[in-house]
Amino acid sequence: MSTSNAPARQVVPARRVRMPSFSVQIILALVLGVLLGWIALNMGTVADGSPEGAPNWLTETMSTIGSAFVGLLRAIVPPLVFTAIVASIANLRKVTNAARLAGQTLLWFAITALVSVGIGIGLGVLTQPGVNTSISADQAAEPGRTGSWTDFLTSLLPANFLGLGASTNGAVGADGSLTASTGINFNVLQIVVMGLVIGIAALRVGAKAEPFLTFNRSALEIIQKVLWWIIRLAPLGTLGLIGNAIATYGWDLLAPLGIFTIDIYVGLVLVLFGLYPLLLKFHGLSVSRYFRGAWPAIQLGFVSRSSIGTLPVTQRVTERNLGVPAEYASFAVPLGSTTKMDGCAAIYPAVAAIFVAQFYGIDLSITDYLLIAFVSVVGSSATAGLTGALVMLTLTLSTLGLPLAGVGLLLAIDPILDMGRTAVNVAGQVLVPTIVAKREGILDLEQYASANSEDLFSEDVAPVQETADDGVSGRQEELALSR
Repeated sequence: MSTSNAPARQVVPARRVRMPSFSVQIILALVLGVLLGWIALNMGTVADGSPEGAPNWLTETMSTIGSAFVGLLRAIVPPLVFTAIVASIANLRKVTNAARLAGQTLLWFAITALVSVGIGIGLGVLTQPGVNTSISADQAAEPGRTGSWTDFLTSLLPANFLGLGASTNGAVGADGSLTASTGINFNVLQIVVMGLVIGIAALRVGAKAEPFLTFNRSALEIIQKVLWWIIRLAPLGTLGLIGNAIATYGWDLLAPLGIFTIDIYVGLVLVLFGLYPLLLKFHGLSVSRYFRGAWPAIQLGFVSRSSIGTLPVTQRVTERNLGVPAEYASFAVPLGSTTKMDGCAAIYPAVAAIFVAQFYGIDLSITDYLLIAFVSVVGSSATAGLTGALVMLTLTLSTLGLPLAGVGLLLAIDPILDMGRTAVNVAGQVLVPTIVAKREGILDLEQYASANSEDLFSEDVAPVQETADDGVSGRQEELALSR
């Protein structure tokens, strides 16, 4: 009987296809979305057998993809905010300066809003957008929804446990027409209040509340896992959102309001790449690391035009990428999503109010400019829960006694401006918790120094002890998927 000395055949494992990084996927989606949007724009609207002006199949497809993605993000917001707030209250037992953290957060909300509105006022005074415009007065129209100073108090009181309520939202078509739709909406500020109240009550109850707090922590882990799955769809959602925006609105409407549009975007750029980096440098933080860590939320805010829809990603990058403790971020970020709006509540209403005043030939005094600053700093809280720059603008105009009909002059290009406004809003909602955490000595500087957009998908679950058949743990496999 003979034996073979031939070496055993070595099995070569199949090579896994390496996917581009998450950031590259987003950039590719943006480029492809712009291309598809341009194609859809040139395809025109459907004429045969459809209502006049109906979108073509490509525009309709991208609209469905984009709205479905934002809908998924918004659906996860109520349970995420509630469970995170309750968990943060439980964890704040270990934090001795919780009241100071809250005070510092509101203070820096106000400081950045004040500087931002100053930039907006300066641009409006220097460039005279209301004088240098070719828009006609017949486009003026009273808005269907306005903001008031009592909104803050009423929005604090939940109408029900989930903070749900009926809402009527206005949509601006490519021709400038305004249509209304009714649906179910939620008020994040009310959910924050409910979470705070229940979390504090659980602490007061003591040991009997531990099963509830344990259940809440488990629920939060499950919700964060679902969120991870939704975020992985961000490239597809980005493609649909940006493509639909270009196909629906185009750029032709910008010409009559060119100076106004330039003012808004110059102001947004000055805040995002001027004011925010200065504050980071002042606090000894790397500017490049901040943008690398916060960029997934900023770019999603740009394409989605929704601070609330971007909230899950905003909170995630604040904690995972930039090293802000979860027990603080889960309070500061949801609060900022409704009250921290440097784009919508500072720059935009300042320039828009000056535009309306100049268009109607109304001279503004020093007192009026001070009122604009006051409304921008305080008004975002007064309109908390009534999201949208239109609410802030009407509050500003009514406070100054300017014609509300001037709102109609700006409706046609609002979606185009809203992309930049929301990106700056989200950037500020990440910035302030980061700065406050650094000032209070609770920022994880090592995690901040290694900030990377790919860290968005790290540490989703505790490491798995068991070894998989291929020798790769479940934890390692999850990290491999994120690269």
